[in-house]
Parts: sequence; structure tokens; C-alpha cells
Amino acid sequence: MQKQPRKVYPSDLTKEQFEHIHKDLENFKKRTKPRTIDLYEVFCGVLYVLKSGCQWRMLPSDFPKWRTVHEHYRQWSERKNDDQPILLEEVLKKIVGEVRIKHGRNKKRLWLISTVISGFSTNFFATKSFVSWLLL
Repeated sequence: MQKQPRKVYPSDLTKEQFEHIHKDLENFKKRTKPRTIDLYEVFCGVLYVLKSGCQWRMLPSDFPKWRTVHEHYRQWSERKNDDQPILLEEVLKKIVGEVRIKHGRNKKRLWLISTVISGFSTNFFATKSFVSWLLL
């Protein structure tokens, strides 16, 4: 039985755009066994959460499991050392730069990184970072 195609969301990249960053994501971490998930689906899941601001557990079921998407987000957001940028930021910059060039604009872009802190009780705070890109 063949898997149904996933619904297309506004936050999704095209397959063509993803091909420009696929190697970066693929080579980020050493693999000891063959990959069983599609990195395109995982990356689109990460973009969905960043764009919509939803909780990880509310990720639509047509994406990979939320824990898988969150674990990749966590790994791609880690800074290996202080002078090296995080992978997620680098691949987003690469995508935005290519879109800007395609539309005849300068590759430079304005980045807005914000952190939202939500208080659920007096003893617990949840922090979620959002990376937004503005195509000026």
C-alpha cells in the first residue's frame, strides 16, 4: 500500500529549495544506521511549528512524529562552539538568500529572532524561540 501524499502547508519548502540545503542537513550528524525518515518532511515539520507557533504535540499527524521533528530541531539548533552559527540559522539564510536572488534582490536579508516566554504557573515557564525572515 502506497502512502498518501501529505497536505501542502504554507510553511513548506519546495523540493527544489530543499535540494539546496539537503546536504547540509544530511551531513550534520554521523549516521550509524540507514535513515528511515524523510528529512524533507522533518524540515517542513520544523518550519510548520516555527511559522504557526503551535506546540510540538499539536504538529499535524501527516508530518513525522512530533518527537522526531522536535529532536531534529533540537540538534539543528545546537551551537557546537561559540564562534560557529547554528545549522538551522545557516540553512534558513541560504534558502532566503536564494529566493531573494531569484526575485532580483540583494542576497542580504533582515533577520528577526524573538523569544516568547509563556508562564503556565508560578513555578514553570516555557520558552520558545521563533526565527522569522523578512523579505525586504
